[in-house]
Amino acid sequence: MFTGLIETTAEVLSLDARGQGWRLVLAAPEFMRGEVALGQSIAVNGCCLTLAEFVADGSQWGFDLLEQTLRVTSLGDLRAGARVNLERAMGALGRFGGHLVQGHVDACVKVLDWRAVGADWRLEIELPAEFVAQVIPKGSIAIDGISLTAAEVSAQSVLCWIIPHTREVTHLSGLEIGRRVNVEYDLIGKYVGRHLAQAGLIRGA
Repeated sequence: MFTGLIETTAEVLSLDARGQGWRLVLAAPEFMRGEVALGQSIAVNGCCLTLAEFVADGSQWGFDLLEQTLRVTSLGDLRAGARVNLERAMGALGRFGGHLVQGHVDACVKVLDWRAVGADWRLEIELPAEFVAQVIPKGSIAIDGISLTAAEVSAQSVLCWIIPHTREVTHLSGLEIGRRVNVEYDLIGKYVGRHLAQAGLIRGA
């Protein structure tokens, strides 16, 4: 379980085919070296991955990706030099500062708008029709692992406002219109929708 509060970013060193899957190698953030263990869960752009290998004396981290992971997330778009958001799984005694994030990507969508408006930034992303019921104004949404508030919701898109601090400490400083991002919708909303669907009160969720 994660919170959507990004701890740091990391540089992508490589993404290469390996056997039946792929190997993603990141430059390990210096302050995290020695603080993580093999097998630990780390959210990379909102996708829960398992730390599979320490490379170059621990200065690099290797993650194994399945073809399925590349199909349903934007991780396959990564190239050397790109920056990704990182968050370690939340400890049982940790402060819960964001919202419930599983690291299970629901959709991979395009950025429709990304621009400065005064001191803040306007981020608008696609909203696939099958997920419209899972997003509400002022509700929680995780975009590339970042816990954000859905300021406005239409039938086609979700609008979030980004403060300067969030832009500076995440990969958003390098975001571009048209880029694909990973989205995880609110876990509680998904459970509520599922129960209502099973009770016949709404259409399938």
